[in-house]
Amino acid sequence: MSEILNELRQVQELLKIEQEEDRQQYKIKSMKSTVAERKAMGFCWYPVTITKEEIGFGNKVVLELERTKDRDQLHLFQTGKSAAIFSNNGERQNLNGVIVGLKRNKVLLATNKEDLPDWIDDGRLGIDLTFDEMSYREMEIAMKKTIDAYKTRLAELRDILLGDAAPRFTDEQMEEIPALNPSQNEAVQKIVQAKDVAIIHGPPGTGKTTTLVQAILKTLETQKRLLVTAPSNTAVDLLTEKLALEGVNVIRIGNPSRVSDVLLEHTLDAQIMEHRSYKNLKDYRKTAEEYKRMASQFKRKFGYEERAQRQFFKAESKRLLDEADRVEEYITEDLLNSVQVITCTLVGAANRAIRHLEYETVFIDEAAQALEPACWIPISRAKRVVLAGDHCQLPPTVKSFEAEKGGLGKSLFEKCVERQPEVSVMLKTQYRMHHDIMEFSNQQFYEGELEAHESVRNSDLHQFDPHFAPGLAMEFVDTAGCGYNEVETPESTSSANPDEANLLLNHLSLLLKDYTPAEDETEPLRIGVIAPYRAQINYLQDRIEHMPDLHELKLKRLLSVGTVDSFQGQERDIIYISMTRSNESGEIGFLADIRRMNVAMTRAKKKLVIVGDSATLSQHPYYAAFLTYVESINSYRSAWELTECMP
Repeated sequence: MSEILNELRQVQELLKIEQEEDRQQYKIKSMKSTVAERKAMGFCWYPVTITKEEIGFGNKVVLELERTKDRDQLHLFQTGKSAAIFSNNGERQNLNGVIVGLKRNKVLLATNKEDLPDWIDDGRLGIDLTFDEMSYREMEIAMKKTIDAYKTRLAELRDILLGDAAPRFTDEQMEEIPALNPSQNEAVQKIVQAKDVAIIHGPPGTGKTTTLVQAILKTLETQKRLLVTAPSNTAVDLLTEKLALEGVNVIRIGNPSRVSDVLLEHTLDAQIMEHRSYKNLKDYRKTAEEYKRMASQFKRKFGYEERAQRQFFKAESKRLLDEADRVEEYITEDLLNSVQVITCTLVGAANRAIRHLEYETVFIDEAAQALEPACWIPISRAKRVVLAGDHCQLPPTVKSFEAEKGGLGKSLFEKCVERQPEVSVMLKTQYRMHHDIMEFSNQQFYEGELEAHESVRNSDLHQFDPHFAPGLAMEFVDTAGCGYNEVETPESTSSANPDEANLLLNHLSLLLKDYTPAEDETEPLRIGVIAPYRAQINYLQDRIEHMPDLHELKLKRLLSVGTVDSFQGQERDIIYISMTRSNESGEIGFLADIRRMNVAMTRAKKKLVIVGDSATLSQHPYYAAFLTYVESINSYRSAWELTECMP
């Protein structure tokens, strides 16, 4: 027991190290930069104008801001992130808040003030992303609750999840769900029987989300209200949509990362607006706004009568807003009492509207990608926990090298699978990729237990369109001996390999030479190009601009280029991977993170082409095994034999 508490205290310390590193990185990137530099990094919109002002929950002002220049510039703004309006009028002044809505060139900011400062009226406004203290604060609170828990349900769950107490199961049997395959049904059966903890281990393409949704539906047969969470807004949005389509009464807490009618309809705000008492709430707020406006007319007049009148109007406005808050609280409670499923991010489980609630079962999707402290936030409100994910894919993102080395990158999911293997069921039928694409990852990570479903087992490009040659669902193009050496970009530690990138894009052009998508083709081929280094991605994107056929595919959004992380949870018909590293010392950098490579190699459905230098790669046992595998299925190609065919 004391070992577990010491382990949790260690995680607590590592979280503090991570927070400090995150803060320092933010300062370097943002605070010490000019407005133009922050805009280029995606941290800032400038200039912006205020297009709408309204009163939100807790009498706080909510502003809609629109950027008026550089409207197509990429940015890192997201709902839920902390941000601040600033004035660029000489002395810098800030107004802090949280982004609660985002359209293409408009952002909705809930401020932490009841009245706006005078400088807001002076123009020259911008909005900056700020450091997110709130997420760290909630994780710290959850860690303390977990460590201090004694003879409570949280204490029991803590001891079971971390391997100090045995999980318990009933022998309840359920009827098989016809829509699920045997291992998926086994996973749902495990969840039905679990009294404490169950895990769905879902390798790539095995229908983890489908299984999770069915498990939630099954649980709703016996439980009134559940919490469904994930570390990312994208995963929460997907689950919200799927549950809504199944007819579940679901409320999404927090703001969706993308706009869809189904999602918006199920947000707490939208549900409040549909409630029978919303008209009262609206009337109170409207009248309060009028009183506030009347008070502001006396802003610059300071006679006794004007002051008294102003005080009266302000007091009336505040009284009506307090009444509006009471109505909103009543509506929120009414909605949450009748809802079946609440969905939110892990940190969102501490949202003010729901932080007092407890749940029979908490489901955590993408749990293998979540920081352990974040998982304790929803678990501290649960009687039972279901985790879903795959610890053989991307681990949690940790910015601090010291915290990573200390073990913060090891998820609660991974710890529980290792220490309590009987709580986990692995899904074994994959529906995404050709057998040859699957098999190397299957042997390396999944003990050979995965099976390609008949619908995809031999599904290659030739089956899709006879213009493509049959076979060769997987290729390794070896650049060893070609002199395609990596170059390091001076302004960063990122690597690029222009010759390898050119070879890859020429190979792709040649592959697509005889393929022309039909005008009426409902699902044309979708292609992804993955590189582990930002400098290589930049080079690939620049080259595509000068290759008309590929550039056109990119404009049609049929070709995308990105990092491994950007393709997590996605799939493409064709995937090309540029390994980039090629040097005499056999240095492969973070290619040694084989879980990341597992993600890259399992995105492809019909064709996977990997371009790299075998002499460099084979220094690592994982890649040495990969080279043996491609030779065993006759998928090895030397760049020498291909360059003759290249344009």
